[in-house]
Parts: sequence; structure tokens; C-alpha cells
Amino acid sequence: MAVSQPLPDAPCGAQYLRAVLRWPVYEVVQVTPLQAMNKISARLGNTILVKREDRQPVHSFKLRGAYAMIASLGEEQKARGVVTAAVAVLIKQLMPQIKVIGVEAADSACLRAALDAGQPVDLSRVGLFAEGVAVKRIGDETFRLCRQYLDDVITVDSDAICAAVKDLFEDVRAIAEPSGALALAGLKKYVQRHNLQGEHLAHVLSGANLNFHGLRYVSERCELGEQREALLAVTIPEQQGSFLKFCQLLGGRAVTEFNYRYADANNACIFVGVRLTSGHAERLEIIDELNRGGYQVVDLSDDEMAKLHVRYMVGGRPSRALCERLYSFEFPESPGALLKFLQTLGTGWNISLFHYRSHGTDFGRVLAGFELSQTEPEFEQHLQALGYDCHDETDNPAFRFFLQG
Repeated sequence: MAVSQPLPDAPCGAQYLRAVLRWPVYEVVQVTPLQAMNKISARLGNTILVKREDRQPVHSFKLRGAYAMIASLGEEQKARGVVTAAVAVLIKQLMPQIKVIGVEAADSACLRAALDAGQPVDLSRVGLFAEGVAVKRIGDETFRLCRQYLDDVITVDSDAICAAVKDLFEDVRAIAEPSGALALAGLKKYVQRHNLQGEHLAHVLSGANLNFHGLRYVSERCELGEQREALLAVTIPEQQGSFLKFCQLLGGRAVTEFNYRYADANNACIFVGVRLTSGHAERLEIIDELNRGGYQVVDLSDDEMAKLHVRYMVGGRPSRALCERLYSFEFPESPGALLKFLQTLGTGWNISLFHYRSHGTDFGRVLAGFELSQTEPEFEQHLQALGYDCHDETDNPAFRFFLQG
């Protein structure tokens, strides 16, 4: 990166280092551990370490800079407020051979915008998912130091951040806020971009001040962030056996979500999620297999509206009145469970509604509607042969109000 001209009276790196070493931060902060992340290290082929700044008394690394700076101010200066900041100067002064990579959320990348413009600029809008780094304009001195000391800058989207939150929980049982997991998301992208192997890489878990209700969003999006799930809109013929044929084409792949509601006598459009084991390449392979099987497929994996809204709105009332019964099912969360469900029930009854979403528990939950008369003993026999826990939900008020024809 090009080196910018210092601002008038701006401290040099040695002055910053001297100040860092002399400030009495350990009067209040903890010496946090640098902890190995064994699972993701094995997955990425590098030794991955996490600096656990979430263990500070305020669950954030910001206490370090804040206390050091405030302790040096006079009363009048304190009254005017402070801004804290981005560790590169310290590392480059002590260990210049180490690469320092900056990471920003793609929807609030004020450093990236400043680097492109050659000076700090205002972003037209700032995303608030990673609110701890949601900055509209980078500070002049922060920009100067970043441009001088950073070796590269990576931007990551919300799905990648969600995946990093999950990685931290699974590896070290830390629950990071989105901005706290930002560095790991960037580390993973940097490893993939440069095909790194056998390196020692560290990132800072900078904060754990998480809004608990945000975990619902994180849980939904993390699989997409890891490219472990494909979301597809598939058009299939509205005829008996089409549902079963579609699932057979997917082979042994795990279906994570399936939304369908009868709407047209000729064709049905289903919203389906499929778990991936090899990322984008496997997603393309699935689409190709379905196309060769005669199905029209639209890939919604990168469609933000589909992920945020449409997946929850699939269905509604059918276009004609149906003689219909509704059942809820509970079945083992394992590959082949959905296929067994379809094969055991057979193709003798039209499925008029279907909703399934994997939530990572031991049992999957399905809501399914069938075109049935009030008494169909043969259908009841098939339910018993299936062996899955099920309940008749036909009289459920939510079904009558929102889904029944």
C-alpha cells in the first residue's frame, strides 16, 4: 500500500509504541488468553488462534484504548469526549515481519471507500448488523495509520459474519457480537483468497455485547455464509409422484428446508434448501442435475430478499377449495428421513401443502397437507407404517385463518 503523508504534528510509530507501553491500562483490563481454535484450524489447514478480548470486564477490547487515553487527559479534555481506535502500529513497531490485515463489514466499509478515494469520505448509508463497526466516515488519523501500516483490507458480508459467530461458539464456546466475529470472517476469506496452508494466523475477538434476539438471524444465515446450504426455487409438474421424483434426484443429500403450497393445476413452485459439503461447486452440480431431470431451477442462495422475506411467505391459500387434512410430523433429523416419508406414504394422495426447516435438533418438524376425504383408512395405515410421531392439525385456527382454502 502507498504511504500517506503524515498530518501536521502527527505522532510517529515509535511515539505511539512508547505511549502504548507506558499507559497504565492493566490497572483495569485483563491479560486475555490467545486461544487455539482446533476445529477451524483442521478445516482450514492453518493454525488459527483467537485473542479473547470478549473476556474483558466490559466484554470488548475497546476498554484498552479508552482507559489509556482517558487516563492521560485533563478534566477539560475529558469533558469534550473521546474516540478510540483499528492495533497495527504496535505490531508493526515490534514485529514488522507480521502481516496485519484490516477487516470491514461490506455494508459499512468506510476504510475501503477512503482507500479508493485517497482520503476519508462519507458513506451514503451504513449497515447496522455489525453495529460496533458501523462508521460512516473514518477519522483522518486512523486513515493515515491504516494506510501506512495495514498490509491488506478485506470486506465480508453479513452471512460470512454469521458463519464466524457460529465458528467461535463451536470451537471455544464464545458468543461473539457480529462486529466481534468480524476479524475471523475476514481471516477465513483471506485464507481462501490466497490459498494459505500451514500458516499461524491470529484474530481478535473484539466484543461479546450481543443482542440475544439477534441469534435467530445468525442461526438462519450462518450456513449460507459458509456456503453449506443452497436455496433454490424449483418448478415441478403438479401431478402425483413429482415430489418423490424430485427428492430422489437429490440423492442422499440432506434437505434443510422445503416450502410448498398448492396454487395451480399444472405446475408447482417449491422453495427448497439443500445442505452442501463442498460449497459453490456442489451447488452448481445440484442445479445441473435438476435441469437434466427436466426441472426449471432458479438459484436464490445469494438473493437477499429471498433469504430475508420470501422463504417465510411461501404458500398462502390455494386457488381453489380443497378437501384437505393437515398433519404435523416429527421425524429423525438424518439423511433419507424425508425420502422415507414420501416413499412410505406413496403417491396415492396429493400433497397440497408442505413446510420443513432444519433447526439442527435431533428431530425434524414437518407440516403437511393432503387432499383426503374425512375417512380414509388406507391413509391411516400408511401413517402407522411410517412410524413417525404425527398429529392431525386440521382444526388448528392458524390453519383455518391463513392457509385453508
